[in-house]
Amino acid sequence: MANSSSSRSANADAAPAFSPLYQQIKGLLTQDLQAGLWKPGEVIPSEFELAARFKVSQGTVRKAIDELAADNLLVRRQGRGTFVATHAEQNTQYRFLRLTADAGGGRRELQRRLLECRRARAGADVARALEIKTGDAVVVLRRLLLDGQTPVVFDEIWLPGRDFKALSSERLALYRGPMYALFEAEFGVRMIRAEEKIRAIAADADSAPLFGVTPGTPLLSVERRSFTYGERPVELRRGLYRTDTHHYRNELS
Repeated sequence: MANSSSSRSANADAAPAFSPLYQQIKGLLTQDLQAGLWKPGEVIPSEFELAARFKVSQGTVRKAIDELAADNLLVRRQGRGTFVATHAEQNTQYRFLRLTADAGGGRRELQRRLLECRRARAGADVARALEIKTGDAVVVLRRLLLDGQTPVVFDEIWLPGRDFKALSSERLALYRGPMYALFEAEFGVRMIRAEEKIRAIAADADSAPLFGVTPGTPLLSVERRSFTYGERPVELRRGLYRTDTHHYRNELS
């Protein structure tokens, strides 16, 4: 006969992990957001309506919404309701860009100069980062960001081809808003979080002319993976940042 304490231990290990009710409601709301039930910038139903729908208290719904707001998926607006967050909003459109000018005391809007937009096949490293197969279609973008006439960022970006089938240089040239806002508005792909690797490098013979600096000039290398709902990576971005007039600024809490 099996030892009873061992049986109890095995049963405990097999038991599903407990999830607080508000976390369950958060998960259901996230599924609705992922399914596009409410579009970026749209108001979601009130706490009263959601509580009735899920048959829980308003307090439970409020706690779930608070967490989604903390995750930058929803935005509360006093007296107006709760809205789906969007990269088109002025205060969030540059949430992932941490480059700040040394002079002026704040972040200035940078101008874009598209250098290339083409379709290609994913190499092994890109495929691994985007969690797709080697040889799958990707869209490759190369661009400069400029402060006035001065290039301060060079980006090389890879996007899964299946998500961005109609993306072209013409479409990017016509769109005047942030690129992430274009992605969510026209391709239904919302970047909800990102992770970055940062290291100091020296400009080489290829990168120095992009910035108009001499080889050996210090640059910041920033590799970013951006994720949409379900922790699915939908962007690999390798950027070079000029740091003689700008710095990378982050706030920790």
